[in-house]
Amino acid sequence: MTAVEPEEVEAAEAGTAATAGWRRYAMDTRPLRHVAYRRLFVGNAVANFGYQFTAIAVPVQMYAMTRSSLWVGLLGVAALVPLLVFGVWGGAVADAVDRRRLLLASSLLMWCATLGLLAQAVLDLRRPEVLLVLTAVQSVGFAVSSPTRQAIIPRLVPVAELPAANTMNTTFFNVAMVAGPLTAGLLLTQVGAAAVYAVDALAFTVMLWATLRLPALPPIGGSGRAGWRDIREGLAYIATSPVLLLSFAIDIAAMVFAMPRAMFPQVADQRFGAGSVGWLYAAIAIGSVIAGLTSGWIGRVRRQGVALVVAVVGWGLAVAASGLAHRLWLAVTLLAIGGAADLVSAVYRQTILQTYAPDGLQGRMQGVFISVVAGGPRLGDLRAGATAAAFGTTVAWTGGGLVAAVIAVALAVAFPALLRYTVAR
Repeated sequence: MTAVEPEEVEAAEAGTAATAGWRRYAMDTRPLRHVAYRRLFVGNAVANFGYQFTAIAVPVQMYAMTRSSLWVGLLGVAALVPLLVFGVWGGAVADAVDRRRLLLASSLLMWCATLGLLAQAVLDLRRPEVLLVLTAVQSVGFAVSSPTRQAIIPRLVPVAELPAANTMNTTFFNVAMVAGPLTAGLLLTQVGAAAVYAVDALAFTVMLWATLRLPALPPIGGSGRAGWRDIREGLAYIATSPVLLLSFAIDIAAMVFAMPRAMFPQVADQRFGAGSVGWLYAAIAIGSVIAGLTSGWIGRVRRQGVALVVAVVGWGLAVAASGLAHRLWLAVTLLAIGGAADLVSAVYRQTILQTYAPDGLQGRMQGVFISVVAGGPRLGDLRAGATAAAFGTTVAWTGGGLVAAVIAVALAVAFPALLRYTVAR
């Protein structure tokens, strides 16, 4: 037997300790053990990649047609109204019907809207109102499919794995937001918008396949209907849950005041030059991906309310600083820092909501959640576009980030229920 030197033993122990330390912070992938969740995750990840192509092409097309950030901001309004109406209603429906069937129907509507965008690009219509209408139709499908999908997740994984599942979903959504804009920006300059929309349409077929392969998901504990009374019941539940109410309020402030994306086409054109728009759209997601890949610690934090508030304040300050940058690399870096903070806040918001509400209310809770999470940035698009038109991009961008941070601190101090929130073990 060969003798083992003390130095070799120490090196092996150090390597084991380093591996154990890394595993503590690496992404928790346990939810992938569940076949149904794995199918939904894969379909959603591919579809999100394609959706980012459309998310870039539409505002770039709009700015090219109108040369106005205000028109780009109006895309946010076109998406917001369906989100507010159909998000809450769609969540109520998700509590009353088979969630798999509802997800399939709403996903098909989104797919048809993407085909419409492809058609207008091929025909070269150059009509801003067509983009607004198709954006609204797509938003209807998204408003129903998103809360349905999120309400499905607690049925597919154990409660203890929900933070990991939410982190994986958010991280790979942001992977798509990195790869999608960069690739879409290249395609837009090389072959045009039609090819970009075609990629989205093709990618979305994977989501349709994944949805078809899900098991039946009939309602459990719901009312069996989806009327106004059921919507009121969901809203009343939130109103009597200060932690949920405050988490929504802080997120609205963060997205309405600090989301600068409606200004990206103008800032790219006037400050950073050709080829920079893809980097601006991808920057926030780059930070979120890095944070997600090192997110093993997220599930071990008990004071999730404090972590949520700190993350939102960090988001606002990072965005404010990026608005002052006149070098692309610096703006991208600062936006990435904001994106890392945004991932943390998104995971805790979603986990708190999924833990609080029973399954019979999950659809309605997720409907309100998606109205806030997706509606807030669209209000932010309008706010950013209008403020940039009136005062310039620097004031609109930096001022908005500072306002968001201040509001988050003020709400947390004035209503400390969120700061006191501690997850049960």
